[in-house]
Amino acid sequence: MTLETAFLIVNTVVLPAWLLLAIAPRHATTDALVHSTAFPVFFGLLYAGLMVFAFSSGAIPTDADFTSLEGLLALMKTPLAALIGWVHYLIFDLFVGAWIARDAVRRSVGRVLLVVSLFFTLMTGPIGLWLYLTARWATGKAGLSLDETKS
Repeated sequence: MTLETAFLIVNTVVLPAWLLLAIAPRHATTDALVHSTAFPVFFGLLYAGLMVFAFSSGAIPTDADFTSLEGLLALMKTPLAALIGWVHYLIFDLFVGAWIARDAVRRSVGRVLLVVSLFFTLMTGPIGLWLYLTARWATGKAGLSLDETKS
């Protein structure tokens, strides 16, 4: 399998989860797939496998590291490292999106705010989370706490 094929597969696999969050955040299928450990386990195993392959195959440049911008750029110049980074983004953004959907249901946040926030979380991660938290606060659905027991 090529890295391009793997990239297309991970992008395709994650999209139904986002659609379920937007269309049916309370549905049993969403609970079973998206609000469970299914996606984190799948993507976590894929991520670990790609990391093992990258390090064992020597695909990581010797000047790559996380301690400088130059080192990070050296790392991301390789297609395999870019794919690993993309998998990292996909699972963490989905995890945040699932939290947003659960929180929105719990706090009766409107569907439009939920869908807009999920879209921006899928596309821009932290901006979507910021948008949701800001909208939640501005509509009086919650205070500044992320704790579900506080408002």
